[in-house]
Order: sequence, then C-alpha cells, then structure tokens
Amino acid sequence: MRSIFLHASQRNARGRRRTGATEREAVMSAKRKIIGVLLAAMAVLSGCGGMDQHTDSVENQKQDGRQEEITLWTFPVGNWGNLTSVSRLIASFQREHPEIHVKVECLTYDDGDEKIREALQKGSAPDLVFEGPERLVADWGEQGLLADLSDLWDSETAGKIYENIREACRHRDGAYYEFPVCMTAHCMAVNYDLFREAGALAYIDEENHSWTTDNFVKAVDALADYTQKRVGVIYCKNQSGDQGTRALVNNLYGGKFTDEAHRVYTVDSEENKRALRLLKNLEGIEFDPNMASADEIAAFCRGELAMAFCWNASIAITQIVNNSDLDFDVFPMTFPVSDGEPKLQGGIWGFGVFDNGDKGRIEAAKTFIRFMTENDSVYKRAVLTSSFWPVRDMAEIYENDLLMTEYSMFTDEMGDYYQVTPGWSKAREGWWKMLQKIGEGEEIDEAVAEFSSWLNR
Repeated sequence: MRSIFLHASQRNARGRRRTGATEREAVMSAKRKIIGVLLAAMAVLSGCGGMDQHTDSVENQKQDGRQEEITLWTFPVGNWGNLTSVSRLIASFQREHPEIHVKVECLTYDDGDEKIREALQKGSAPDLVFEGPERLVADWGEQGLLADLSDLWDSETAGKIYENIREACRHRDGAYYEFPVCMTAHCMAVNYDLFREAGALAYIDEENHSWTTDNFVKAVDALADYTQKRVGVIYCKNQSGDQGTRALVNNLYGGKFTDEAHRVYTVDSEENKRALRLLKNLEGIEFDPNMASADEIAAFCRGELAMAFCWNASIAITQIVNNSDLDFDVFPMTFPVSDGEPKLQGGIWGFGVFDNGDKGRIEAAKTFIRFMTENDSVYKRAVLTSSFWPVRDMAEIYENDLLMTEYSMFTDEMGDYYQVTPGWSKAREGWWKMLQKIGEGEEIDEAVAEFSSWLNR
C-alpha cells in the first residue's frame, strides 16, 4: 500500500541531511514554535462554521421542530480524543443542524473496547464511533453490528478517496462499515542526543530516517555499552500500540503478519521467529508483560529508553508541546529491515455507525458524517484535529510545518493494510499474549505454535 498524496515540498524533506547537534537543536526549537501555532490555529478552526448539506429526513425534522439525539464515542486519534476539541467540531455541526443533538464520550485504548462490549451487551451502543477498519470492519462489522454506509460512498467527495483506503473500509461482503477521515504511517523514534553521545548515529541513515537490521543491532549494542541498559522495550501488557511491535518483528527479516489475500495469518513464519529470537537475545532489548504502549512512550520521553516502537506524528506533537519531561531531540525512524524497503503499519480512522434499530438515528449519524467530510473547510478542520493526513488529495494542509513535513515522508513507506483479515480481534489478543509468554521465558517456537493453534480453533 503506497501513499499517493505527498506534495513536492513534503517530498523534499528526504533531501535534508542532519549533520550536527546545533542544527538539530534549531530544528527542534522551530518545531516547538510552529506546533504551538498549529495547535492554536486548530482550536480556532474547530469552532468555525458549517455547510449546507441536508437529507430529506433531516429537513422534515427541522420543519417539525423535532430533535434527534445521537451519541459519538471517539478513540484518542490525535485531538479526536480530546473532549474540548471534539466539542468544538460538534458545536459547528449543531449550529448547522439544530435538529440533531450529539453527545460525545472520549475513550482510551486501555478500556475503550471493554466499554463498547459492555454497551453492546446492555443494548446501549453509541450511534457513531471514530476508529479504524480493524475494529469497524474486521470486528463490529464482521459481527453484523454496524449499519452499511454504502450510500455515503456514492458521493462525488467519496470518489476522491484513495483506492487503497476505500478497500480497507469495505467488508468482503461488499458493505462499507467505515467512512474514513484521516490516515498515517506509524513509525518508531530514537533519542537523537543519546544516539550521538553513544556513537550510534553512525548506524542510521539520517537522510532517509532508515536503517538496516545489522545496523539496528550495532546501535543497540553501542547504547548498551555506553550506559543505556534499557535501550528498547517490547511492551505487551495489552493490545494498545501493537502496530509497533508487529511492524518491528515483521520488518527485521521480511516477515508478514498475513498472506496477501488477507485470509491466513502467517505469524509462524521462519522470518518472524528469527526476528523474535533476535529481540529476545539482544542485550538492551527486553520483553515487558507489565508495560503498555503509553508506558513505553512515557519512559522514552523521560529518557529512560533510547528508542520507542510506538510513535507517529500525532504522538510527536502531543509530547513535544506538552511533555515537560522531554528535553531531547526526537528523531523519527522507519523500522529496521534486512533487505529492501521498510513496510510501515498504516493507520486509517473514520466513522462507523452502530445499527441500534432506529432509522432516524442512523440517518442523523450519516448527516454528521456528511457534514464532517463533504465540505473542504470542515473536512480540513476534522483532519487537523487528528494531526494526521487526509484520505484524499488536499494540497498543503500542513504548509510551513516542519514536523509534519518531516513525518509526511513515512506515508510513502506504508505497507499492506492487513488489519481487515477475518478473526482480527482474536489475532490481536493472541499477539500480545504470545509476546507476554516470550517475556516470561517460554521458548519462542512453542509460544508461536500456541498462538497459531489458538487462532485456528
């Protein structure tokens, strides 16, 4: 899966070579200033006006003076997980559609899935949920819990969405269970200052933000020999941030998580087992069954780890602006590869609609989706709130933003979006539990075999 929307100014970011601490410090200072301006602009934009897009049923409600109440639950996708930011977007919608009242709840990845499971059991699922195809298509859609959004895909705007994004939002039965808003490519990050002090910068390609598996090992060794005994952690307390550990393992020796047709899981390949053995035996890398991805990010930003495997542009913005513990230059990287190009795990986020048996609420939810996606100015605010990239061509959305220009290069390294493979929710659970077993001392071949056996039950 390749990105097709990088603009010339963004592609030129590949040509900037970073050669010294002074230059990196200047870049970091500029990033902080520009990000602060960007966040302030996002706050203003999120409170701006609406658009003239209505359905017949909504017009009837306006004339009758009736109000439909719907609920929106959002996972923390950038500032879509921030109640203030989302409330501003909702306020602009409700100024245009006073006949629809939207209640919002912001979820976390630690307990969001459980909250939705409990709501489904009680018959009180939200009308709208903001998440990705791995949940909307491969999980709730697979279970028949979501409304088909195919009619939304008939619009002129939907026709501009990249084909690979469209395919990820469509279930194999032909139904669309997601309408996308934004996308990104997840990467990893290193402590540039610590790498410089340990002499590990020699092992990374600064121009392309990439490295080989051999150089990854050399860098870890150099850091461990320096003073950094905890170089990186394979966090596996739960499934949060598992895109990082999957991408690390798959890239090291060219392994894959599924087949190309997205029908069979291939975690038990020799390439993946070889990668797990490398990580398990590499001094400076540890498997921690008690660490979640948020813990890893926090430890990295405190300087306790030399690298983070759970990283992306949105995390970078949040940490650089708001985290007082962060006092070093964060250098984003692709995952190391033994041969060829890295395959980064992509992220796609958008809206799904739970079918609660109420046609009026389903139609109101679709009206909300149209409002957020069909008008360029409103859609731009929705994307900026995510701190990610549009799913259709939108020129210079992050013009003059150094950080987003730097991170835009990773979208060109997006690999296959395999998170729509049947049984995905079970595979995710099996993955972090398998990593836990390895961390607790179980032999890798045995742990991988148990994962495959459990998945096929």
